[in-house]
Amino acid sequence: MPPEEGASHFALLRLNLQSKYADISDFQSLRDIVCSFQPELIFHLAAQSLVRKSYHQALQTIRSNVLGTANLLEAARHCESLRGIVVVSSDKCYANQEKTEGYREEEPLGGYDPYSASKACAEILTGSWRDSFFNLADYGQKHRVLVASARSGNVIGGGDWAEDRIVPDLMRSAISKQALNLRCPRAVRPWQHVLEALSGYLLLGQKMLAGDKLAAQAWNFGPSEKACVSVEKIARTLQRHWPEITYTCEADPSAPHETGLLRLNCQKARKLLHWRPVWSSAESFRRCAQWYRDFYEEKRLRSEEDLTEYCQQAEQKGLAWSQ
Repeated sequence: MPPEEGASHFALLRLNLQSKYADISDFQSLRDIVCSFQPELIFHLAAQSLVRKSYHQALQTIRSNVLGTANLLEAARHCESLRGIVVVSSDKCYANQEKTEGYREEEPLGGYDPYSASKACAEILTGSWRDSFFNLADYGQKHRVLVASARSGNVIGGGDWAEDRIVPDLMRSAISKQALNLRCPRAVRPWQHVLEALSGYLLLGQKMLAGDKLAAQAWNFGPSEKACVSVEKIARTLQRHWPEITYTCEADPSAPHETGLLRLNCQKARKLLHWRPVWSSAESFRRCAQWYRDFYEEKRLRSEEDLTEYCQQAEQKGLAWSQ
């Protein structure tokens, strides 16, 4: 569907590309669009992506994230040009036991809230379509499509104006001059800049176009252990880069359940894909705060500048996807 009303990073960028919109829960419309484009790669990021919203719109979340994923995978079967599909999932697809070590790709899936459950279901569907219709044993003979899922940590970065997300909410506090109350200040998440996650998705796409069957499985893309910090710490760090940010820490007993501790183990991506983050957590937080500060105070977009510098630094570090 088209972006919701309000600030839109997509609109602000004024990209020169062709766009078509459809309801992902409408199979026929989705199939028609996919077949009309005849893509080589599909990156599936369409979703209802907010945990708290899923409590209020549970069925919509299931339609978008579960039925929508099934529709996309089924539509892909009718696209002769296709070489690969990257289904973007979430770190919240795991059956979270609040354990201190990070979750590995082979660990059980699950979900307390409707959003997390929907992402676990989407992962199961992705594996099912890969086994049933895009089986690796038949690759190059009966089909030539590789299917992967990518489970990323909590992404931050400019251009996000969603409600009930800590970074956009903190940035709004700076503009409104009203303190934001942190509902779960001690909750720990694997924070990473959005460009880190995107580099992992694009790396999978590169490998799919090259016919590398290794790509066709589930992958975690997340930060180092040092970047797994509390909500209060990220608020304090962002505040150092934009002092107008203010917040309080008062527990809300009526708030719906949210996971207290979540970490990812990304050793598989580091070992087999040679993927690793470019920016440290400190650099990611700094750039995130600067993006919003420049946007609100100077009406300036840093997106292209950040992307250029990110790619340059990735090349300097010799990362495989940047060569």
